[in-house]
Amino acid sequence: MGYDIVWHGRGGQGVVVAAHILAQAAYLEGFGGITSAPQFGPERRGAPLTASTRISSTTIRTVSQVQKADIAVVLDPSLMRIINIAATLNDGGLIVINTNLQPHDFPAYAEYAVATCDALHIANGCGLLKDGSAVVNAPMVGALARASGIISLSSLEKVFTERFKGVLASVNLMAVNEAYVATILKKRGE
Repeated sequence: MGYDIVWHGRGGQGVVVAAHILAQAAYLEGFGGITSAPQFGPERRGAPLTASTRISSTTIRTVSQVQKADIAVVLDPSLMRIINIAATLNDGGLIVINTNLQPHDFPAYAEYAVATCDALHIANGCGLLKDGSAVVNAPMVGALARASGIISLSSLEKVFTERFKGVLASVNLMAVNEAYVATILKKRGE
């Protein structure tokens, strides 16, 4: 059993960190094969970028970027106007979107499962800010956990407390938990 995940976001949103956190949590869940890799264009704040995470119960021998994913995580919904998200997904895949809209508000993705979570609102409310901008990676990892069921909240808690200390760990965990609860999932064909 395996999952290929592609993360779509912009520089400064924590896309690469989110991909690594998912990989660490998957390791704690007992997956035997895990890779995580960024793909950068122009390295600047706000520039579109992707990262990928591969998770498998067996050893992974492919180390390239994910071209066709089982799950696409969209940290910045404005990218959906310039990137064909469906082209990055396998048939019947899952799209997890940072938005205040409902899954049914995305009829173009009816053939996919769609999960939505207002990660921007959650990040702002928890004080996850960097240079005055909300960092949505933690809530989006929580949304992915809820929508996919791949990883548990307890594994995420372990990763966040190892990776961050003190207040930073607490606010990230608060955001993960809030997003987990707030995520709305529409299964394929609903």
